[in-house]
Amino acid sequence: MVLPGLQARRWLSTAATARRRHRTEDTPSPEPPGRRAALYVHWPYCEKRCSYCNFNKYIARGADEAAVRDCLVTEARTLLRLSGVRRVDSVFFGGGTPSLASPHTVAAVLEAVAQAAHLPADTEVTLEANPTSAPGPKLAAFGTAGINRLSIGLQSLDGTELRLLGRTHSARDALRTLAEARHLFPGRVSVDLMLGLPQQKVGPWLRQLQELLSCCDDHLSLYQLTLERGTTLFAQVQQGVLPAPDPELAAEMYQEGRTVLREAGFRQYEVSNFARNGALSTHNWTYWQCGQYLGIGPGAHGRFAPQGPGSHAREARIQTLEPDNWMKEVMLFGHGTRKCTSLGNLELLEEVLAMGLRTDVGVTHQHWQQFEPQMTLWDVFGASKEVKELLEQNLLLLDHRGLRCSWDGLAVLDSLLLTLLPQLQEAWQQRGPPHVPGG
Repeated sequence: MVLPGLQARRWLSTAATARRRHRTEDTPSPEPPGRRAALYVHWPYCEKRCSYCNFNKYIARGADEAAVRDCLVTEARTLLRLSGVRRVDSVFFGGGTPSLASPHTVAAVLEAVAQAAHLPADTEVTLEANPTSAPGPKLAAFGTAGINRLSIGLQSLDGTELRLLGRTHSARDALRTLAEARHLFPGRVSVDLMLGLPQQKVGPWLRQLQELLSCCDDHLSLYQLTLERGTTLFAQVQQGVLPAPDPELAAEMYQEGRTVLREAGFRQYEVSNFARNGALSTHNWTYWQCGQYLGIGPGAHGRFAPQGPGSHAREARIQTLEPDNWMKEVMLFGHGTRKCTSLGNLELLEEVLAMGLRTDVGVTHQHWQQFEPQMTLWDVFGASKEVKELLEQNLLLLDHRGLRCSWDGLAVLDSLLLTLLPQLQEAWQQRGPPHVPGG
């Protein structure tokens, strides 16, 4: 049996060797975009299902972690080979509750990735953690295994709200785990806070946010509750057991919250994400910039252009949802990809627009041209009367930098896309479909 610490050292040694080799090349050059990607690893198990969650997760009773680990390693190797990816820019262990896994599993996956591709020693490697599944000693062991950033599912500092959400931790548990995490991973701890819950009020929620600001690190995410069909909360609201969340109150919480965070020195670099001291999530930034990413594990999603004859278009991939079936497919075929869809040129541009506008940078002219070299942002949006109205209302900006939302526009992005996406589709139809690089 290989100890997690030894595996982590092997990964770090492999990364350091690759880095030294790169430095000694006569004419070093960065990997082309098609050869770089982020990697998402889905751990599907949880202690229990939270009342609001409809993610692909299963209660961890009798799960064979060694078998899951072997399949994660196998699938990572296979997809790295199929994608032709030569450098992994970030790794994110999500779920489910990946902090229920052993550090040995994390180390094994990272070692496999480092053997199959260039994984720099300073790569951002994030683990999602719940307070009750991540005591201090285990967090330290994850650090030894290669984790260098934590995302803590805190969600609330109110006991009644935590019980409503079906969380297994208390506010005290959350704050203790946060303090331990900041000690082990200073400057690299993110926390989630939810808003828009049934019966939630603006004032008490803002006091939670202020309390969190007194003890949080440099990254914070604000997520509005979405009632998902099939969840306990959805059923309770439908049956009248709980009142439906008030969308106007939720909007007020969001506006007040982002103002508080701005005054505290946080940059709202994405609709739901705030950072100070440069602590942006490298991994999530790849999503918003429509970079390539590989998804391994049950139900994981990926976007990449496979290598090989005739393989030029980027593909949207979804792995098999149910863990046992996924493992059977991985053992048979090397991966458990259940659905694979080639993205058309217009579909890819729609993603570039919708994802890029989620950020404060928006879609720069240079970034747009990487995906559409013939039709500029001015060509698509410059002559539109509808877009001009949004510019005059100071919800959008279109200038020498590119297209982006204003501070006010970022809060109503969904409504803006109702104008922008049809405008893109119309412009595309008028000029005919050119070739667009998929990777």
